Amino acid sequence: MDAGLLLQYVAVAAAVLASAAFVVRRQFPGAVRRARIACAVPLVREGRAPWLRRVGLWIAPEPRSAGDDGCGSCNACKP
Repeated sequence: MDAGLLLQYVAVAAAVLASAAFVVRRQFPGAVRRARIACAVPLVREGRAPWLRRVGLWIAPEPRSAGDDGCGSCNACKP
């Protein structure tokens, strides 16, 4: 396989993955939040290596405040 063609395939695959990630985050914010929590919780437990805890904190979504009604993250309903 030609190197240029391989590079083209990699670029197209990256564009498709980025597009799919954008659509999933935009259309299913609750599911993305739950998935991020499910991935982050095992990493931030006591006894884990410090670098694993930092990765878990980086993955974890921002905590919700008491006044959040649980809608999506588009902020279209907020002033």
